[in-house]
Amino acid sequence: MRADPEFEKLVDLHYAPLYRFAFTLTRREDDACDLTQQTFWIWADKGHQLRDRTKVKSWLFTTLHREFLARHRKIIKMPEVEWGDEPYDLPENAPLPFECADHPAVVGAVAQIDEPFQAVIALFYLEDYTQQEIADILKVPLGTVKSRISRGIVQLQQLLVKCDRVTTRKEICG
Repeated sequence: MRADPEFEKLVDLHYAPLYRFAFTLTRREDDACDLTQQTFWIWADKGHQLRDRTKVKSWLFTTLHREFLARHRKIIKMPEVEWGDEPYDLPENAPLPFECADHPAVVGAVAQIDEPFQAVIALFYLEDYTQQEIADILKVPLGTVKSRISRGIVQLQQLLVKCDRVTTRKEICG
């Protein structure tokens, strides 16, 4: 089976920003990888339906966000339950920083703001989308995006100020 060079080019171009967005939403490396792979799988299956090829990036981010929300709803409906009384002594591996994480405190703080604001703040500040592009990706009105950015910034600033006051950034900022 031969690989499709156009698909490989698409993955090469969009994998890193999609992974960063997924990592911001999930806060876990393995979940971010799964979401990113699922997004490309959906593209391979349904991407041919996109009429305007200039909107591929927006389509991918929208699809990833929808998949995240679907998984989140499933987890809420069917939470994981640990069986057995024995504690597991497995080491907890901290997620590896992604390539553009110059400010791990900011990424950690974004992961701690209220969920409705996380995606908007991540897309606006970490991925440099315009407010209109975010509205299109998340399928919410432009006013909602502006409001979430404003409220998210307040929470982000409070967390970052708190982060600067703590002697070890790991306590607050991951």
